[in-house]
Amino acid sequence: MSDQEQELKLDPFDSAQEEPFPASIKEEVKIATSQDLEAVYDIPVKIVAVLGQSQMQVNQLLKLGRGAVVELDRKVGEPIDIYVNNRLVARGEVVIVDERLGVTMTEIIKSGTAV
Repeated sequence: MSDQEQELKLDPFDSAQEEPFPASIKEEVKIATSQDLEAVYDIPVKIVAVLGQSQMQVNQLLKLGRGAVVELDRKVGEPIDIYVNNRLVARGEVVIVDERLGVTMTEIIKSGTAV
């Protein structure tokens, strides 16, 4: 092994070796607080609540008219998917709020998947 390769080799159990990040960099890293997040509070996001999905051919779509029913892949009572900026973030239930439809979140999804 060359001298250069030996210098790059790090042994995690060697307490005498130099830490990979200098203390000055460690000091710059901090946990975000609510005050730090104030800068992003006014950024608009797109929220989509998906009741279900259906597939059909274009000729079937063109035959749809007023009063037509499109069957979705979800059953009554199943949770709906809630997306924020095309990322699945939660599941919920449809509710009525002042004669409008709304969504109440019943489950938060930790690692979302993009649409």
